[in-house]
Amino acid sequence: MDDEHCYRAMSSKDARFDGWFYVAVTSTGIYCRPSCPAVTPRRENTRFFPTSAAAQAAGFRACKRCRPDAAPGSPEWNVRADVVGRAMRLIADGAVDRDGVSGLAAALGYSERQLNRLLVAEVGVGPLALARARRAQTARVLLETTGLPISEVAFGAGFASIRQFNDTVRRVFAHSPTELRRRAGRHRAAGPTGVITLRLPYRPPIDLDLLFGYLAARAVPGVEEYTGGRYRRVLALPHCTGIVELSGGDGYVWCTLRLDDLRDLGAAVERSRQLLDLDADPVAVDARLAGCAALAPLVAAAPGRRVPGAVDPAEIAVRAVLGQQVSVAGARTVAGRLTARYGKPLTAPTGSLTHAFPTAAALAEADPDDLPMPAARRRALLALTDALASGAVDLGPGADRDESEARLTELPGIGPWTAGYIRMRALGDPDVFLPTDLGIRRGLERLGRDGAPAAATALAESWRPWRSYAMQHVWAVPQPDGRAAASRVPAMRS
Repeated sequence: MDDEHCYRAMSSKDARFDGWFYVAVTSTGIYCRPSCPAVTPRRENTRFFPTSAAAQAAGFRACKRCRPDAAPGSPEWNVRADVVGRAMRLIADGAVDRDGVSGLAAALGYSERQLNRLLVAEVGVGPLALARARRAQTARVLLETTGLPISEVAFGAGFASIRQFNDTVRRVFAHSPTELRRRAGRHRAAGPTGVITLRLPYRPPIDLDLLFGYLAARAVPGVEEYTGGRYRRVLALPHCTGIVELSGGDGYVWCTLRLDDLRDLGAAVERSRQLLDLDADPVAVDARLAGCAALAPLVAAAPGRRVPGAVDPAEIAVRAVLGQQVSVAGARTVAGRLTARYGKPLTAPTGSLTHAFPTAAALAEADPDDLPMPAARRRALLALTDALASGAVDLGPGADRDESEARLTELPGIGPWTAGYIRMRALGDPDVFLPTDLGIRRGLERLGRDGAPAAATALAESWRPWRSYAMQHVWAVPQPDGRAAASRVPAMRS
């Protein structure tokens, strides 16, 4: 979008552009979301930035009314597979805080200078400024939702010193940390240590019941549960394990996190957003898919359908193999047995949540005779987990999707279908299509279309770049007798 398009979107207060770009007003020194009701600047007083970090680096403060730093993330970084898109996904996951800019550059295969030049050209600032903006938002969440001492907030948000923390918060929010906390609630009581409740924004529409239903049907015993409209699961995070509880709210997803180490807050939030695909632009997706006569009625009946993602890409890959040619219930049972045997027990189990899902390294060292599955699937599982544990296959947020898929298909027992499914869910690719999937074939045939792979592939070309979303609609096409699509997993849809 050029500046004129941005200005028109801002003038219409179109909320679906929140997070796509940011509006800065030179006469006030403040930057806002495009939908902010308080921003009505003259064109000559307006500047546009692709990220909140770029607006902050240019000297603008965050608007106190629309809170642009808390806008949904840009869906552009999910679509883009180039180095900038990969870098943005890594930075959002906290790579700079954990490994520094040198570690980020090494993970992407670029020099620090090259990476900085690419990011500045595309998003207006380099990796340090992007990471600083992320820390500022994390700090604001901790200040407003916990009663932690200011010093613990500073280091939990990833700042190296109290002075750096104070300076950044004042510059970004025009308030000291103490003032931010006071504005959020003068009499805030300190909650349980490590427990944080916050709201996750998204672009409407969204069918949360459908999303939670999908996750509930596949919940691994000991790792996940769904009760009373609340989905809960164990998170394996960079510094610790944690537990997240997600539920629907009034225009938000309520997220309660129980963390052993507050440094993992940013990563926990980002992974929760990825799980529910909260950074998607459903209006753009639905508009594209509704242009296909076969999909138009499905899109109208279920607007805002999302693609379930992952909090742990390696977990999704393992579960894809476990679910080969078995029912959803059967895949859950096998995953639960492996979790009980090889997963790390929680120090403080909560309800039915007792273990983290087994790591690839733990499963790679398992005795083959202890794996409750046919020999061919056992070989595939051990080859996959060994490749993940050794780093031969990268499924992290900065992975090159094409390279990861190619390496997956080199492993025994993992063909194009399996690799494509992992690419869609674990790597968050919005444009995956699986033409040989039995569920896709039957769904298209129930829509009166040719479901053969060649014909399906040709039809799906018009769905780009949102073919992953189109598949969710086709999979859900009811059977002729009105029943929902069969729960039998055509290959590994587990």
